[in-house]
Amino acid sequence: MSTEERIKIFYLGSGSISVPILEWLRKARCLDLVGIGSQLQESKQEDGPVRTLTTSLIKHCEKHGIPIKRYQSVNTEEFYEELRTLGVEMLVVASFGQILKQRLLDLPPYGCLNVHASLLPKYRGASPIVASLVNGDQKTGVSFMRMEAGLDTGPVYRMVELEIRNHEVPEELENRLGELAGETIEQVIVDIARHGLQPTPQLADGASYAKKINKSDGLVNWREPAVTLAHKVWAYKPWPSLKTRLPARNGVVKEVKITDATPLEEKPEGTEPGEILAYGKEGILVACGTGALRITRVTPKGKPDVDAAAYLLGSPIPPDDPNTHDFPSKQT
Repeated sequence: MSTEERIKIFYLGSGSISVPILEWLRKARCLDLVGIGSQLQESKQEDGPVRTLTTSLIKHCEKHGIPIKRYQSVNTEEFYEELRTLGVEMLVVASFGQILKQRLLDLPPYGCLNVHASLLPKYRGASPIVASLVNGDQKTGVSFMRMEAGLDTGPVYRMVELEIRNHEVPEELENRLGELAGETIEQVIVDIARHGLQPTPQLADGASYAKKINKSDGLVNWREPAVTLAHKVWAYKPWPSLKTRLPARNGVVKEVKITDATPLEEKPEGTEPGEILAYGKEGILVACGTGALRITRVTPKGKPDVDAAAYLLGSPIPPDDPNTHDFPSKQT
């Protein structure tokens, strides 16, 4: 393909997965990357100043001197005219965080391509990577989807699978998915623009939604199965982390992050979720809705990560208080 035939694309991204994809787009021989954009995000604390949040893509571009624009919203006349003036043939989006209006979706002749970190229709929505880890999936992947007005409901051009590693955390999986997407994206774009590749509508069967993760998701619910809580230990690293509250001396209750744990299939009959079944050199064993969870490493609040047995030396569990403690309801 000659230089004159290179496909003009504009790239929008925010999350970590968008970084390796950008690097593959920049070196693609058949593509002409005419612009890069990311979200202009603002956060206002109660009675505090407005803070501008820097996305992963912005940090990467600033570090390497790559020109990038910030958009509070791309659904503006200014952005529409910018794409039209540049002669953009395809808009490529990866973990951008804004829903595009139909007028913008209709502008590029080859449409708008979204790179989504799941095997659609599974895990539409904001947190597909965390959802796959929480559910203990053995595989995930990336879907190259033609964007439409719905949330991740558009037809899919191609999907590429990836096996999930044992004890993988979101950052590791996101980086591997970004590389996988980057390796594939140029060929997908060329197949669409030059070879007429048509997308396949998503099946309604098996569709699921992965909601945005909140701080409160990390507050342990011992009524859940032990295997689910063990998955959450890794899925919620480093944020929001899976947290519990353990009894200590003199009626004190200490908050800890659970940083390593092993699920057991069975627990003694008559025990209640949250009941501490045993503690010592092997860790802290807690009854769950199904089975029991053996906590082997924790991070006490404001302190470094330690082996659970070492934690117990400094904060022994009183024998007259064999239960974990619920978090105050006001916590979010």
